[in-house]
Amino acid sequence: MSTWVFRRRPGRRVGLLVLVVLSFLVLRRLDWQNLIPPWLKHRQLGLQAKGQNFMLEGSTFWIFGGSVHYFRVPRQYWKDRLLKLKACGLNTLTTYVPWNLHEPERGNFDFSGNLDLEAFIWMAAELGLWVILRPGPYICSEIDLGGLPSWLLQDPDMKLRTTYKGFSEAVDHYFDHLMPRVVPLQYKLGGPIIAVQVENEYGSYNKDPAYMPYIKKALEDRGIVELLMTSDNKDGLSKGVIQGVLATINLQSQQELHLLNSFLLNAQEIQPKMVMEYWTGWFDSWGGPHNILDSSEVLKTVSSIINAGSSINLYMFHGGTNFGFINGAMHFNEYKSDVTSYDYDAILTESGDYTAKYFKLRDFFGSFSGNPLPPPPDLLPKTTYEPLTPAYYMSLWDALKYMGEPIKSENPINMENLLINDGNGQSFGYTLYETTITSSGMLSGLVRDQGKVFVNTVSIGCLDYNKNSIEIPLIQGYTVLRILVENRGRVNYGENINNQRKGLIGDLYLNGSPLKNFRIYSLDMKRNFFQRFTINKWSSVPEVPTFPAFFLGSLSVGPSPYDTFLKLEGWEKGVVFINGQNLGRYWNIGPQETLYLPGAWLNPGINQVIVFEEKMAGPVIQSMETPHLGRNQYIN
Repeated sequence: MSTWVFRRRPGRRVGLLVLVVLSFLVLRRLDWQNLIPPWLKHRQLGLQAKGQNFMLEGSTFWIFGGSVHYFRVPRQYWKDRLLKLKACGLNTLTTYVPWNLHEPERGNFDFSGNLDLEAFIWMAAELGLWVILRPGPYICSEIDLGGLPSWLLQDPDMKLRTTYKGFSEAVDHYFDHLMPRVVPLQYKLGGPIIAVQVENEYGSYNKDPAYMPYIKKALEDRGIVELLMTSDNKDGLSKGVIQGVLATINLQSQQELHLLNSFLLNAQEIQPKMVMEYWTGWFDSWGGPHNILDSSEVLKTVSSIINAGSSINLYMFHGGTNFGFINGAMHFNEYKSDVTSYDYDAILTESGDYTAKYFKLRDFFGSFSGNPLPPPPDLLPKTTYEPLTPAYYMSLWDALKYMGEPIKSENPINMENLLINDGNGQSFGYTLYETTITSSGMLSGLVRDQGKVFVNTVSIGCLDYNKNSIEIPLIQGYTVLRILVENRGRVNYGENINNQRKGLIGDLYLNGSPLKNFRIYSLDMKRNFFQRFTINKWSSVPEVPTFPAFFLGSLSVGPSPYDTFLKLEGWEKGVVFINGQNLGRYWNIGPQETLYLPGAWLNPGINQVIVFEEKMAGPVIQSMETPHLGRNQYIN
């Protein structure tokens, strides 16, 4: 594939093409072939499935792909990661498109900054990479609710991933805004997108036989003309195939390779074989180990996939980070939320460094290249900064007076249905519920995911999935009962996605009687959340702080900011914000022990650091040149 440099936005090129075509209709004497712009003359067929081979403009084509998610990588580092992908011998970038980030509120779309999908795809084109786009609407991806926006759950009858009217109308509206951005990026219009995936692993969900044909039509009706694909794991292959769409599979072990021939051949006769997701590692959950996959095993399996005549996509080539609160969760036998790092034990580390897998695969894919591979880019430097000691402090209870008027409701309201954000509810973060009680006894209710219970400002325990009741101690007179509820991440895979409302779910009971008259504070901790806490509202850190609390400090950086990893030894659980950027959660149960801080988000000089800590603060915040992701466990 040749390397292109695009100096105009795709819409202008398409507009130019339309003008040329109109000229042809008016001046019929002209020869049609002379009207086709040179940059489109050899772009008529696109990627095709011909027998057992992919063909691109009549030539056999192998897809050597790697997944990088633009929303998990600082925009300033996109080019670095894509250059490393190309230098590994890969020719195709794959990426998901997260609906929940692009439409955080119904009808309000964001394709700016780190969410500039078009810029990411054009950058891939400029570097000589093809693109397979995976626009969902559901993407799994270990992201909150599988990439579906939480405001969908305001409907008590919502049936996600079906043709239920409330869902399909929202999908249509989203696609009406997304596809005009995607269509000009397609191969046949001069862009790099050679294929588009229809939904994601629907065979393992399979709640509505009309749903996948509906998504296929929704894409085609809005101008998607490139090759369509599905993607399913072994549990969903038999139910995920739809007419007119190429089926691909997701796998990790060599024991699953027989599916390349046995199932795909039976399901769609002779078609090109494609492993859409070869899992190069695995994600981690809080309280578990750091999952790793041996580099020799990765090389052996990749080699076997290619030798079986299959194209491949490495999921992940580079995982990146679940910045903010975007991580997902799993809930089969028990609820487990995903850690902040999406390192995934991928081909590149969370911060973009090379691994043993990278060099082994570079040698392997390089053997297929007719030309020498480009040299791997230099690594971005890492550094250690001086330890940071927070200078200021504000307890959550002191902060409430700066929050504005709370929501007042006779009964508890779950996060998604709070009357905030122009009626779109709360997606992420914490919610504080307050009411007044006059007696002790047994408190019970359904809390998702965890609620810290306070009598006035004294912590008395937690309510969560495993504990739905707690004893309120003997009290006198009127007492404020407070429950601080955290959304730790909505389930992103499985059959529980319709039941992912967070906060207090239904009534809260004291001795069997429902409590009333709640005051509810949304603590979503968006960038503008902290603007209300001007410096005069903070106080010095006391010898014995009251928790939960916010801590404020500054990180001094030299003229050239570099990446680093923050370690909060002695702290228990909370969130770190640097210059307003949410780096994500930390939690001393592990496995993750450090938070990735990109140098691109630091300024020369003084940088503001805010920590929200739930229970126990350490003396300092340290930085390190290397990450600590926890105790390794090899994937079986």
